[in-house]
Amino acid sequence: SRATMTDCVDAGFSASVLHHVPLGVNDVRATPSDVQRVRSTYSLPSEYLLFVGTLEPRKNLARLVQAHALVADAPPLVIVGAQGWGNGTPIASENIIFLGHVPTADLAALYAAAQALCYPSILEGFGLPILEAMVQGTPVLTSLATSTEEVAGNAAVLVDPLDVSAIADGLHQVLARHDELSDLGRAHATTMSWQRTAALTHGVYTQVCAS
Repeated sequence: SRATMTDCVDAGFSASVLHHVPLGVNDVRATPSDVQRVRSTYSLPSEYLLFVGTLEPRKNLARLVQAHALVADAPPLVIVGAQGWGNGTPIASENIIFLGHVPTADLAALYAAAQALCYPSILEGFGLPILEAMVQGTPVLTSLATSTEEVAGNAAVLVDPLDVSAIADGLHQVLARHDELSDLGRAHATTMSWQRTAALTHGVYTQVCAS
């Protein structure tokens, strides 16, 4: 991301040796049978919000859970991701469901079945789950600033990740704007392909080898 490039410059790298090559996403959508399979495999509720990421402080899961508790009638929050480090992991309950690490083959359908991806991370190098959700037509809530705003473009609800009430308001918005954000996200994801990433990477190698 360009945000990461800025971080590199701040850390002492010369801007002249940095090249912006954003990651991409495969435009492969989960089928209805895929969705039905993961619903059955993980005993998922009929509606749910989804968080995907390693459980560690920068992912901001504790504030997301606090915000979720403020939203009346919010669907349960399903948390997918391996245990990382740090304390403060919320306790599973009727409204907080931990799936832990899941096979990569199940992720697309887990995104597709969700009402929204909730990803208010404090710091990311890129934020690939944003695009993975958008490909499936799943609305996205993510953070202002850092790379997540850049990756989301104008196709997501953006919130201050340090403000629990702002995250709660964002949850209201992402649910209320479901169809609009679904369409915006799908359109945005089509511009972020792995083919584009490969072409940009090839261009950097070509430039370096010619110098």
